[in-house]
Amino acid sequence: AFISGYPLLLFANRRDLQIIDAKSNGNTTIIQEGLEDAAAVDFYYEERSVFWTDVSLEMIKRTWVNGTQASENIITSGLVSPDGLAVDWIAKKIYWTDSETNRIEVSNMDGSYRKVLFWKNLDQPRAIALDPLNGWMFWTDWGETPKIERCSMNGDHSTRSVIVNDNIHWPNGLTLDYNDLKIYWADAKLSFIHSCDYDGKNRRSVIKGFLPHAFAITLSDRTLFWTDWQTRSIHSCDKITGSNRKVVLEDIYSPMDIHVFSAKRQPKGRDDHPCRVNNGGCSHLCLISATLPYYSCACPTGVKLKDNYTCAEGGEQILLLARRTDIRRISLDTPDYTDVVLQLHNIKHAIAIDYDPVDGHVYWSDDEVRAIRRAYLDSTGEEVVMSTGIDHPDGLAVDWIARNLYWTDTGTDRIEVSRLNGSSRRVLISEDLDEPRAITLDPEAGLMYWTDWGAAPKIERANLDGSNRVVLVNSSLGWPNGLAIDINNTIKKIYWGDAKLDKIEVANIDGSNRWVLVSENLPHLFGFSILGDYIYWTDWQRRSIERVNKHTGLERQQIVEQLPDLMGLKAVNVLTFSGTNPCAKNNGGCSHLCLMNAELGPMCACPMGLELVSNSKTCIVPEAFLLFTSNKDIKRMSLETNHRIMPIPIKGVHNALAIDFDINDDRIYWTDGELKSISRAFLNGSSIDPLIQYGLKFPEGMAVDWVAKNLYWVDTGTKRIEVSRLDGSSRRVIVWKDLHHPRALAVHPPNGHIFWTDLHDSGKLERAALDGTMRKILINNLGAVNGLTIDYGEDRLYWANGNFIESSDLDGRNRIKVVTEIAQPMGLTLYHDFVFWADWQRHTIERANKTTGTNRTTIQSNINDVRDLLVFHSSRQSGTNSCKDNNGGCSHLCLAHPVDHSSNTTHHCACPTHFRLHIDSKSCSAPNTFLLFSQKNVISRLVINKGGDLDPDTPEVVLPIPGLKNIKGLDYDPWNIIFTG
Repeated sequence: AFISGYPLLLFANRRDLQIIDAKSNGNTTIIQEGLEDAAAVDFYYEERSVFWTDVSLEMIKRTWVNGTQASENIITSGLVSPDGLAVDWIAKKIYWTDSETNRIEVSNMDGSYRKVLFWKNLDQPRAIALDPLNGWMFWTDWGETPKIERCSMNGDHSTRSVIVNDNIHWPNGLTLDYNDLKIYWADAKLSFIHSCDYDGKNRRSVIKGFLPHAFAITLSDRTLFWTDWQTRSIHSCDKITGSNRKVVLEDIYSPMDIHVFSAKRQPKGRDDHPCRVNNGGCSHLCLISATLPYYSCACPTGVKLKDNYTCAEGGEQILLLARRTDIRRISLDTPDYTDVVLQLHNIKHAIAIDYDPVDGHVYWSDDEVRAIRRAYLDSTGEEVVMSTGIDHPDGLAVDWIARNLYWTDTGTDRIEVSRLNGSSRRVLISEDLDEPRAITLDPEAGLMYWTDWGAAPKIERANLDGSNRVVLVNSSLGWPNGLAIDINNTIKKIYWGDAKLDKIEVANIDGSNRWVLVSENLPHLFGFSILGDYIYWTDWQRRSIERVNKHTGLERQQIVEQLPDLMGLKAVNVLTFSGTNPCAKNNGGCSHLCLMNAELGPMCACPMGLELVSNSKTCIVPEAFLLFTSNKDIKRMSLETNHRIMPIPIKGVHNALAIDFDINDDRIYWTDGELKSISRAFLNGSSIDPLIQYGLKFPEGMAVDWVAKNLYWVDTGTKRIEVSRLDGSSRRVIVWKDLHHPRALAVHPPNGHIFWTDLHDSGKLERAALDGTMRKILINNLGAVNGLTIDYGEDRLYWANGNFIESSDLDGRNRIKVVTEIAQPMGLTLYHDFVFWADWQRHTIERANKTTGTNRTTIQSNINDVRDLLVFHSSRQSGTNSCKDNNGGCSHLCLAHPVDHSSNTTHHCACPTHFRLHIDSKSCSAPNTFLLFSQKNVISRLVINKGGDLDPDTPEVVLPIPGLKNIKGLDYDPWNIIFTG
């Protein structure tokens, strides 16, 4: 049961809140236990509720002394060290101090309508006390200049004054005598309790000395009570004489704040106080004042008071701030510039930020989560916009007219676009980007601008569809981190911040008339934005947000200081936005993306994988399309009537030779003659995966076994044919003898054969089983074959050589010429009734009937250096064999037998080169005896048989060890290869 007695003392004990009878120190009630770090405490006697601050949880909470209601959270964000707390029992408000944020704030008792009252000239505000009867608030400050101040409770700065500033050091505790209009405080450093009038006059000493470490103080009639950290006790004395000192309670775990829990400490005052009647007519906060008319209306932090009573609907001009682990908003409408944390989840490393003024979404990118997300300003509606194919999304920009989202990615080196909800994603620019960072838009004009802080720093511009790319600035740049465009100026300007050269510059939007706006005290600019007459930026080193006049470089002001982990910044007017273009109406008539072009107007575009039909408005999923390699590019071409070509945005291709695909997961595979490698990626260019990087010289031919999920290739340089799993593992040499100049390669998994051409001895066409056995020459004297493909429906081979295309059955018989008079055919593929090829001399891609050669059509002109091409369609990878399910039970390679195989088995298991197949015929083991040898930059292995001789049935293989250079010594232990260079 709850204790009775007088006076009752309410105190915080870090781990709990207690009430004791001061006259019977053994009579105690714990009203809240299991706390983290309860510090300040106060109460609202009328409702028997208790408020307390928890400095570890950085929260303010409330409970009830009768225990009938569960405790609740009142303030849960924006606190760091809430050391002081006071209840206004008349207007029903709570006030608190924070010695880390150096603020004094107020809110309703439920935490709503929170407002910062003081933020300047505070160093370490601690205790706070209120006199709602007279409208005064008092607080102590034990910073570098210790003092006690008072002000009207409505925060009227004209009433603020210092009432004590001498003979004061650590003013910890503070309490008020409402009858005598006096304040009492305890100084923990100077070991005294003093008193004075509300205005600081008539100061006198109550106790001097014998106060080891007084912390908090309270008053009941003539008796003062205080807590002491060192004695871990509650003490009392007479408030006038300091006599009659007693220990009220000792052996307390950690006594903190203390109050006399009594109705006398909260006298009701006038029932007709304006804040008690219709909230004083205020739309939000009614705050008591010490001056006529003894109250005033106020608004939540960041919101302006439109008249004397009514607040605006919200902040109008705001800063949106991305910190590493949170998103914050700062109102520019009020002078306190208080940062408010949006209550969002799973933010690990936020970088870029932007805002859509149309529907009120905040967008941000996260470098660690690798996603782009959005939410409303009130923290609701949080959702993921994009989470796949995102690497380091450093720049973000909203097109509020066309309802699109643009971003840069320094990991993939791309600029991409999607609808605001993440749909209809499309890569716009993927070439010649090194470290793309900031991006900004002029949506009405159809232009985007971005910075690149790579090896050759520059600022570029392009149409919103990625066309007409222009370098605007490429000299005297270091790290152009921030970028903003002033689209509202008479003459549009671009502004940028350089984190290496430490300056802010401005130029016309064509790069002309460039000049330095700010060049002092800019140690490391990052976030950058423009609003009205000001440029705003974040600085990593200064831990600040600053602004400067965009015209003059003057009026420099620090908005926020000492806030670490500052990243992106966006200054916006949430109520007004302007501009329009044809994309604003019905999405420009486009089915998916409407991208404004400064010269041509609205352009419809498709997400990756879809194609625009002839009406140039509608995107469809194509039945099939053509893939081809051309030096540093891999491209796709529509087989619809328009035959549009679109590069697949794959980074780092140097000399693409052969190409194939896997219909099962929409991946493409290619060989690179310059890099001497085989790689793969998804059709949208994402997830680039190097598969084979060692032991290749010139891999000209390649084919995917889509059934067994194996990869075959021929290497003209090493004179080998090899196979591996599609991920590059389990690599095995299957043909290496009597190969002279292997070139084109095709695989027929349902039939169980591979086919290849060899340019040696006037050229020949060969066939073997999928494991390289049953090798057979099908046709001799073929000449230089530059393309080989299979008609899987008709079981026929097609090849291009000389100046014609020929065909035969799978045994090399029934040979016919299909197309003649081709200048220099290169690459070959089939689809439906047509054969497709490239002509190097005519610079064309053509097609003709695959049986008669008629209906010959040039489907693309002015196209250079095509090395390989194929049609992407499921019909090109149909059929099956026994390796399809569970890899045929094999641990490594499953190789299907030809349909005419002499044995009764349908497949067999195989191992990587030099590995041995176990007796179970399914699993493999590594070789036990082998020879390692080095050749300058590679280490190779040969197997030694039981007789101590080199195994003649297996060739040497290069070990996949990176970074080898000029090897001079080599040794081996069972766990590591040891070499010196």
